Amino acid sequence: MRTFSLAVLFAVSLNFASAAGADDPVQAAQALIQQQIQAFLHDDAATAYSFAAPGIKSLFPDKDTFFAMVKKSYQPVYHPGNYAFGKSRAIDNGAVVYQEVLITGTDGKDWTAIYQINQQPDGSYKINGVQILPNTESEGI
Repeated sequence: MRTFSLAVLFAVSLNFASAAGADDPVQAAQALIQQQIQAFLHDDAATAYSFAAPGIKSLFPDKDTFFAMVKKSYQPVYHPGNYAFGKSRAIDNGAVVYQEVLITGTDGKDWTAIYQINQQPDGSYKINGVQILPNTESEGI
């Protein structure tokens, strides 16, 4: 029952984020991050890779290379035990969004991930990078 409730909540939040995302870059960025984390949790490399910005894709030219890098270097993001959005900041009229994500890993350790989300020429948003720090306190962005 809990899994069903979480799935319904996630679907509703995605619909809300999609509608609000057109007007609010922070909500669009948060929806993007949620979708990528869900793809990681389902080991869906193609979907997770689809959220990467062109600069990331130039460094990791295929989904398998990208997925291997995430598994190796971003384990708390790849399979978080729990996560919540922290502080955010949109700059350049929403062209760039920095979003803090507070993560508890499956090993119980706490992390802060700071995502950089860039608006693309077509108006969509893509993840341009993630910095992960081993702490629980918000450092601000």
